[in-house]
Amino acid sequence: METLDIPVLSLALTLLLLIIPLFISLKYRLKLIGSLFTSTARMIVQLALIGLFLKYLFVWNDPFVNAGWLTVMIVVAVFSAVRSSSIKVSKIFLPAFASFSFATFFVVFFMNIFVIPLKNVFDARYLIVLGGMLLGNSLRGNIVGISTFYMQLRTDSNHYLYVLSLGASRQEALLPYLRDSVQLALKPTLASMATMGIVTLPGMMTGVILGGADPDVAIKYQILIMVAILVSTITSVVLTILLTMRVCIDKYGILRTDVFRNARQKQRKVS
Repeated sequence: METLDIPVLSLALTLLLLIIPLFISLKYRLKLIGSLFTSTARMIVQLALIGLFLKYLFVWNDPFVNAGWLTVMIVVAVFSAVRSSSIKVSKIFLPAFASFSFATFFVVFFMNIFVIPLKNVFDARYLIVLGGMLLGNSLRGNIVGISTFYMQLRTDSNHYLYVLSLGASRQEALLPYLRDSVQLALKPTLASMATMGIVTLPGMMTGVILGGADPDVAIKYQILIMVAILVSTITSVVLTILLTMRVCIDKYGILRTDVFRNARQKQRKVS
């Protein structure tokens, strides 16, 4: 059974549902109208372009092009994660890129070689699609993890320095902040896994079923992708924090204030 196509005019009817959030925004003065129109327009344009691009990418299916495109996706994901934190992009972009790249390529290649397995591990239909799903989910975890770690460390700097003064090593003093950050980063993924199949029918499983596959095949793919998301998220979050600490914390264990975006503004106010 093939997936039924949706005519463009029929798809346009979906946009009528936006009347509901627009009405709520007007009634309660949420000031979301501009954001709703902008986000919807960007989504439509971006998805249309990537859909056109993926058609040619799947036909071409060149290993170097596929790996290069996944690398571009990682660059964009890293930039989004770093920009959402209070740290300067130039300071931690490279460590974060190394973390995302290792976690994404390692998990995707493991799935393509040992789990599925594929004759061509660079097959665009699996490398790009699975890599994109991992990045999309681990991105949220990294935004939470990076932001939480450095904001807590900055806010709680007096207690952190006090622990260091008592003789604790840098690793011992930083461990509570690392632990809290990773736990918060993983909460959405763990909560989703705990209720999957009972409360929600996840996107991966729904997409495979709509594509004509049997439910048991869809379930296998969903288990595969959720374990992969969990592993890539925790790996990238921990690696990102560990690698960026080399840049953001000096050899004495002191958090460098010049890595924050608003460091100069604060110095001016103090002076």
